[in-house]
Amino acid sequence: MTEVPCQRIMVVDDDVFILEVMKELFEPEGIEVVAVESGDACIAELKKGFRGVVLMDIMMPRKDGWETIKEMLDLDLMEGNVVAMLTAKDVPDGELEYIKEHVIDYITKPFEADEIVTVVKGYLDYLA
Repeated sequence: MTEVPCQRIMVVDDDVFILEVMKELFEPEGIEVVAVESGDACIAELKKGFRGVVLMDIMMPRKDGWETIKEMLDLDLMEGNVVAMLTAKDVPDGELEYIKEHVIDYITKPFEADEIVTVVKGYLDYLA
């Protein structure tokens, strides 16, 4: 019998309401949600071995989503992970062009619940 890979997502957002909504959407689907409120907490989880889908908010205090992805690249923490940006904002400025290739998708806030679940399940299947 083959073991089903652990289905995990990490939601990185300084908005606690978004973190709660994501848990309510994904946990009933059997997907574990690691909810963190900052880029630094995201890096800490990755260093502890998190592998899965990372839903990254762009606009966060202290370290934004782009800075967090840059640090993920610098620390070689991208392997085994897929990153999608949660954004109310457009794609990054020109100087961040090289980072864009590491982002699988841009999910615009506000998002439809069933739509985000379907999209993220597709990313999890891609990683499996």
